[in-house]
Amino acid sequence: MENTFLYLSSCSTCMRIIKELSIQDAAYLQDVKQHKATAEQLAFLYARTKSYEALINKRGRVYAQLKKEGTDFTEATYKELLEKEYSCLKRPILMWNNEVFLGNSKATVAQMKHALDG
Repeated sequence: MENTFLYLSSCSTCMRIIKELSIQDAAYLQDVKQHKATAEQLAFLYARTKSYEALINKRGRVYAQLKKEGTDFTEATYKELLEKEYSCLKRPILMWNNEVFLGNSKATVAQMKHALDG
């Protein structure tokens, strides 16, 4: 899988992490609002996490609305959400040298920095 940093440009946390990692002008940045995660990227992420649920942003409005409506969430439901709605993808996600760093915790951001610095 090609090295990629999936983020949302309207997410202040993502933008803060991009600055913290000093990758503002990196060619591998992918704004999921402009260019959704591809089926190949989702398959790669699923292969690494073994779960579409792990890739879901559970703080998002779309997810919250579906939960409120009583949607029965299954792996198939999560996969469909990820394919259709960019805001449902947990972010940021760094796919680097066949490793995946998912989320914005301090520990994850430190791991991202370590991976990027080699």
